[in-house]
Amino acid sequence: MSILHKVEYCNKRDMRRFVPFTVAGVQYGWLTRERAAVVLAHPGVFRLARGAVTFRPLLDTPARRSRAVAGIAAELAATGYFPHPRGELYAVKNHWSERPAFRIDRALNPGFGLRAYGVHVNGVAVGKPGNRDNSQPQLWIATRAKDLHVEPGKLDNMVAGGLTADLGVMENLVKECAEEAHLAPRLARTARSASVIHYSFESPQGLRADTLFCYDLAMPASTIPRPSEEVSRYDLMPLAKALKIVRTTRRFKFNVNLVIIDFAIRQGLITPENEPDFERIVAGLHERPDAIVQ
Repeated sequence: MSILHKVEYCNKRDMRRFVPFTVAGVQYGWLTRERAAVVLAHPGVFRLARGAVTFRPLLDTPARRSRAVAGIAAELAATGYFPHPRGELYAVKNHWSERPAFRIDRALNPGFGLRAYGVHVNGVAVGKPGNRDNSQPQLWIATRAKDLHVEPGKLDNMVAGGLTADLGVMENLVKECAEEAHLAPRLARTARSASVIHYSFESPQGLRADTLFCYDLAMPASTIPRPSEEVSRYDLMPLAKALKIVRTTRRFKFNVNLVIIDFAIRQGLITPENEPDFERIVAGLHERPDAIVQ
């Protein structure tokens, strides 16, 4: 295994298997041909136009589209091609700053191949408590609870979560810091925007087309994140050790590998001098499903 392998894993897809999904002439997603057939079985909501699945013309506002999709969500799930709704809404858009074309339950998002947004927080330890080694950056690493639906028991960033429709990035970050690590809002708001990652791969649930906003949060020596329902424990880990785990194992959650790699690049641990695949790695952290990739 290698660092490049972890990046390629999150970008493995064959777009020939997908049908475009558009709204008002703008493409927002991709459906497998099987899911397209399931969706088109609801002619009161969807139709096929110019080779793309799209809404019926009467569904011409975000609110109407949102209600229409919510109204058939249970039927879509009953086919087995879409998961059951989770009661958490995502805004459908191609760029975070855009107005949403409509809203959809988080569980249905990959089935339609829609862009999903998340925020990941690198908890960077500062200060000198006890015998802490300050010769290199150290990260607070979470271990995911074993009853989570996605990647249970895997290693994770200190805080990470999807961006819901009604909250901004910082508001979501503060909420996730409180829920997952019991961090005070005042500390959470000191997190600094550091980078953005794009990746896209075919999963059993559909096309995952994700954007991660990455933040670095300086964690004072007196502050230790506390586990929650989603996190079973936290461990302080030198960046070099975390990067070795990324390189040689599958212990980290699939997309967290990318966040650790991105942080290591920014810290100078991965460079063009020591990594022969440097350019391909960096390019792979910013992929969107615009071309056929196998």
